[in-house]
This record gives sequence, C-alpha cells and structure tokens, in this order.
Amino acid sequence: MAKSLRSKWRRKMRAEKRKKNAPKELARLKTVLGLGEKGEITMKDVAEIATVVPPEKVKEKSKDAEMHEEDEDGGKMDLDTKRNKKTMLDDQGRYPVWMNQREAKKVKAKCLAKKGKPKKTKKGLAW
Repeated sequence: MAKSLRSKWRRKMRAEKRKKNAPKELARLKTVLGLGEKGEITMKDVAEIATVVPPEKVKEKSKDAEMHEEDEDGGKMDLDTKRNKKTMLDDQGRYPVWMNQREAKKVKAKCLAKKGKPKKTKKGLAW
C-alpha cells in the first residue's frame, strides 16, 4: 500500500482500535469458551466472534489440495522458459511484469546500440 500521510494515519488508527477492542474481544471469547465447558454453547454465539468450520471439511480440503497439487505440476515450479535473456522479452514481445518502464527503456536502448542502429534525430528544420 502507499505510504501517504492519510494511509499512515488510518493504519495508526486501526491499530489503536485493535488495542482498545482487544480486551473486550478476549472477554467475549472467554465467556463463549466458558459456556462450552458446561455444554451450553451454541454456534450462533461463536459465529459472532469467529468463522466456524467443521473439522471434517478442513481435513478434506487439505487432502484435496495435496492431491491436486501433486497431480497438477508434479512438484516442479512454473518457469518462464520462453524469454530471451538478453532482451528480457517473451515470445509475445512483452517485458516481465516486475520490470518498470524505465528499465525496459534502458534494455531496449542497449540492444539498439549493440545493433548499431542510428539514434533518433531531432524533429525540425534541417538548415
């Protein structure tokens, strides 16, 4: 996120709010857990504080994710192999996402200089 004064102020205020509300949330959680020992707990009470997911679904998701991950890529990372290392261009003539315009300009100028192409001439009258 940006580092403007407004965003810094908002981040600071959110942190203050968390500090202020932390004891209340902790108290509510303790009361809910205290009710759980007696057997008087309902899911509605817990749903106000946290998202409730049955353990069976969590176990199924983790197993499915592991199986899907192993099948999909076979344990290998996706590498961009169709990129020219000198020009940094891919097969469609685009620069990498992480490269900014200034860097792209530098790489392009470097490649043009190596080829020996003439530099741009100024527009205007040639007297």
